[in-house]
Amino acid sequence: MQLQQTQLLEETLWEALQKIPYGETRTYTDIARNLAKPQAVRAVGNACGANPIALIVPCHRVLRSDGSLGGYHWGIERKQKLLTQESERTARD
Repeated sequence: MQLQQTQLLEETLWEALQKIPYGETRTYTDIARNLAKPQAVRAVGNACGANPIALIVPCHRVLRSDGSLGGYHWGIERKQKLLTQESERTARD
């Protein structure tokens, strides 16, 4: 039962992440609240870390509440590079 709940949360989360507009970010807390699970901030972080398709499901757009990067499965440097690249592209448009 726990595994099914975890998988459902991950799938729901990944759908929510796909709705974050290019060049914008949200916090782990924002995502948990939007899923109507404000107590699930850590679960949101864990699900982001389990994301197997990072460019399709943009977990790099999720930050800590204090605005810091937090973790990223493929490295903080890559997360920062992706965010910078998106920000620069949206600024030109």
